[in-house]
Amino acid sequence: MAQGQIYKIHSDFYYVAAGSETFECKIREVLKKQKEKILVGDFVEFENGHITKVLPRKNFIKRPSVANIDQVIIVSALKEPDLDLHQLNRYIALAKYFDIPAVLCFNKEDLKWDKHLKDKIKKIYEPLGYKIAYTSATEHKGIKAFEKILEGRTSVLCGNSGVGKSSLINAINPDLHLKTKRVSEKTRRGTHTTRHSEIININDNSRIVDTPGFSNVRFNFILPADVDLLFSDIALYRDECKYSDCLHINEDGCNVLDNINKIDPSRYESYLEFINEAKEYKDKIKFEGNK
Repeated sequence: MAQGQIYKIHSDFYYVAAGSETFECKIREVLKKQKEKILVGDFVEFENGHITKVLPRKNFIKRPSVANIDQVIIVSALKEPDLDLHQLNRYIALAKYFDIPAVLCFNKEDLKWDKHLKDKIKKIYEPLGYKIAYTSATEHKGIKAFEKILEGRTSVLCGNSGVGKSSLINAINPDLHLKTKRVSEKTRRGTHTTRHSEIININDNSRIVDTPGFSNVRFNFILPADVDLLFSDIALYRDECKYSDCLHINEDGCNVLDNINKIDPSRYESYLEFINEAKEYKDKIKFEGNK
């Protein structure tokens, strides 16, 4: 029985890398009947062109569906499109929910952007323990340092369309020729160029997962009381709240609100957005329970 890792899924075919060889496989009927979905990144056992067993995962991301990731690289543009801290906080919280280390990469440093942003980024995210990189794919700035962040790991890149994820990878290895598209002059946003998730070897020891994107990330799958756990700067104060189910909005004896001046406003605003989304989930399961 051979073992390998799924690096691409297309239609009903699963492409497995085992050593220096690749195999086109299908799934055994017994696996098809199981409810768990097989993902890009899964380690599997296979024989005679059929996957017979999926090995335990160390982690996974639900959508886009990938498994066994070493780190999430959150790519944001400093300009074109403008830096969106609330969207950045979404990706950070998503990585935290799935318990995958995150690195923050700020691209398009070559454009004319507000230099005060760098101080703001440093003030908000360095105390949270995030590694931060500044790059310009077009002028090749910071690419060597970025390559070192990827070294020896399987990384998934996430970020809004048009922030330069594919351009960064092409800057490291131009032979890959990943498709890129310009940001729309009208909407100031990019469009996704990737249709399927696929693990790509950047060099001898670094790999990235090229994905269709992390569109429509919403926290309507957790309970409101758990949202603060996705914000380490808010969770720091939660245990001293008067009530164990405190949502840190307007409650009496809320230790988070007592220390609100120590939390960046953009972080707290994102937290409130996620609370509202989580309330949708709570209402949904409450309705289904009553039904």
